[in-house]
Amino acid sequence: MKVSGFTFIRNAIKYDYPIVEAIQSILPLCDEVVVAVGKSEDETWELLTKINNPSIKLIATEWDDSLREGGQVLALETDKAFAAIDSDADWAFYIQGDEILHEQYIPAIHAALKQHQHNTTVDGLLFDYLHFYGSYDYVATANKWYTNEIRIIKNNPNIYSYKDAQGFRKNTNQKLDVKSIAATIHHYGWVKPPEIMQQKQEDFNKLWHSDEWVKKNVLAANQFDYTAIDSLQLFKGNHPAVMQQRIAQRNWKFDHDISTNKTTFKDKLKTIAKNKLGLDFSYKNYNLI
Repeated sequence: MKVSGFTFIRNAIKYDYPIVEAIQSILPLCDEVVVAVGKSEDETWELLTKINNPSIKLIATEWDDSLREGGQVLALETDKAFAAIDSDADWAFYIQGDEILHEQYIPAIHAALKQHQHNTTVDGLLFDYLHFYGSYDYVATANKWYTNEIRIIKNNPNIYSYKDAQGFRKNTNQKLDVKSIAATIHHYGWVKPPEIMQQKQEDFNKLWHSDEWVKKNVLAANQFDYTAIDSLQLFKGNHPAVMQQRIAQRNWKFDHDISTNKTTFKDKLKTIAKNKLGLDFSYKNYNLI
């Protein structure tokens, strides 16, 4: 069985992406990891070459910044990396630049890969998600945060990145048939120094919207206002080993009253329905089999 990892990145240093840790987190499961490195304003390429691992394959790309709708450039960059993996790979493990796999799940993932390697009815594997917010001490709990996503797919040329690279589709806009596994991705996209988070919000919204929309809807400021969040809870687990050094160096002070709940009435009803009745109204970009 051969497993290839793939990801994409641009301006990792400028926007404080834990891309090195993301790659390192999936390396134990992968025979190679392909990284599509977009032309950057910083030393992202040099940062990645310093990992100095022969299993990591860097390919230089250039983002089409004229694409200003739906974050589609992110899907295009994902597809570039996927297309560059070894043709004889059985599986492809996708990780984004702000996502980390906890090492405790490696045995379960490896077992699932072996189990479904020759099962033609399975297109991919579905992961659970934890979304950290404000600092490494809090996780978001509102229903608007996606709880599951596909991160391992079969090496099938008919599979492609969907919309803004959150998930995948196959053939002509068909959802993938996936198996759920007991493994969680730690998403750290909303854990950055407030000034860097603010810059990212102003710049990255341009991948979805026009300059006029950004000026109207993204408040210009020196620092991002993390206090506007609707609902958080304290994280009581442990972070992946590859993140320990980064967290020790960069976990700034962020205090939040977890008793505060600013979610809408509709969202609160959804939470009750999910917790009490087991009803899940979240968007699902997959067919669970």
